[in-house]
Amino acid sequence: MKQQIAEAVQYLKNRVFRVPKVAVVLGSGLGSFADHLADRAAVPYKDIPHFPVSTVKGHAGQLVFGTWAGKELVVMQGRFHFYEGYSMAQVTFPMRVMHALGARDLIITNASGGLNRTFQVGDLMIMTDHINFMGDNPLIGPNDDQVGPRFPPMQNAYTPALVETALKIGREIGAPVQKGVYLAVTGPNYETAAELRAFRILGADAVGMSTVPEVIVAVHSGMQRILGISCVTDMATGEGHEEVDHESVVKAAAAAQPYFLKLVQNLIETL
Repeated sequence: MKQQIAEAVQYLKNRVFRVPKVAVVLGSGLGSFADHLADRAAVPYKDIPHFPVSTVKGHAGQLVFGTWAGKELVVMQGRFHFYEGYSMAQVTFPMRVMHALGARDLIITNASGGLNRTFQVGDLMIMTDHINFMGDNPLIGPNDDQVGPRFPPMQNAYTPALVETALKIGREIGAPVQKGVYLAVTGPNYETAAELRAFRILGADAVGMSTVPEVIVAVHSGMQRILGISCVTDMATGEGHEEVDHESVVKAAAAAQPYFLKLVQNLIETL
């Protein structure tokens, strides 16, 4: 793995000559943030050694370098999912590359179904914790101590100070912010009503098909501060009458873009 990371990093350094300090991962329908960066340089995933290629609609599939408020950023405009057939190592490989490039702060986003009955479509849930219900873990297998520790702690994986800062900023700009626990499943099918009711009992406030593997690897790699933002694109409370499809998820995420953009932009200014 070290060799693959090194090859990807060297390729990117030869292309963009940038040292990012903040990494941002943009989920379904949330990719426009990268279009607002200054001094942009975009590299398609297909050109980067050992990178997978995003196959999901609503994911542009490129790594974007640029600045916002004087901060150097590297932004994943689209991500990879376990359900696309990639291994957990492939899904999380970009986390290792962005860390090796210099990023120490991570803002990771996704679209989710709202389990908490007090939530509404369009809410931005600041993630306080997660539940890994994917049946797999990206750290399974031999561990390279030079890449990360064998048993990384996941308590406070989502930096509490950043959670509070994001909530404060959200309220100041009038964004519909919530906070809660995100539960990750493999997908790609949407959940049954019984599963959704079970997830609520487990203590989850939102459910989705990403983010948790990346956060585990970000912690393992040594990212210093991590913030997760989940855009609630549908209500999934388990009553059995909810209807959801990918088109509606992308549409709902796009509708939340103005608040999302302002929240992330203002948050980066505080880092």
